Amino acid sequence: MARWQYSAVRLLYVVTSGTGDPTRASLPVHLAVNGSVEIGDRPEIFLAGDGTEWVADAGAIDAGQGVGVPSMREIFDKLREHEVPVWV
Repeated sequence: MARWQYSAVRLLYVVTSGTGDPTRASLPVHLAVNGSVEIGDRPEIFLAGDGTEWVADAGAIDAGQGVGVPSMREIFDKLREHEVPVWV
């Protein structure tokens, strides 16, 4: 019987929601760092449109807290820790 072997994939997660909806904005980042990275994939984050608010405002990441997901500070720190590229 052939044994299935997982092969890592490269994924691009797009964040288009800004500081006005931290829950929606944090979901792709959360999935990238707490999902894709954990299983060995190579995710990248692309901040587009309102998503650029997270890096344009110095305090936005520290203040961002969605419902039922880790804080933006926590997940962005994990992005840095795992050296996940973030494109703007």
